[in-house]
Amino acid sequence: MLVVTTENLPGMQVRQVLGQCFGVVVRSRGLGGNIMAALRSIIGGEIHEYTQLLEEARRQAVDRLVKNATAMGANAVVMMRFDSSEIGQTMSEIVAYGTAVVADPADGTR
Repeated sequence: MLVVTTENLPGMQVRQVLGQCFGVVVRSRGLGGNIMAALRSIIGGEIHEYTQLLEEARRQAVDRLVKNATAMGANAVVMMRFDSSEIGQTMSEIVAYGTAVVADPADGTR
């Protein structure tokens, strides 16, 4: 499955637009991670616990996006974007979204 942030697929022609697709993940860092992050925030610098949490959540959101697009019959997703928000003080929501399409090579071969 091709997943791109661009509007076009180089060397490909979009044959059919199937509509929006998305993958949502809500994650929470455990109590131990929150304590370590709070201690690191006093000192300053990168908070590795949260960086790792968000990297994993983005990967999982993209996996769910691909699963959703595949169920729609797509072979590619264009204009993929991420959105994130906080729920309360301990949870993060990550959404990967885009447009599910069916695309073929521009020369007409499949």
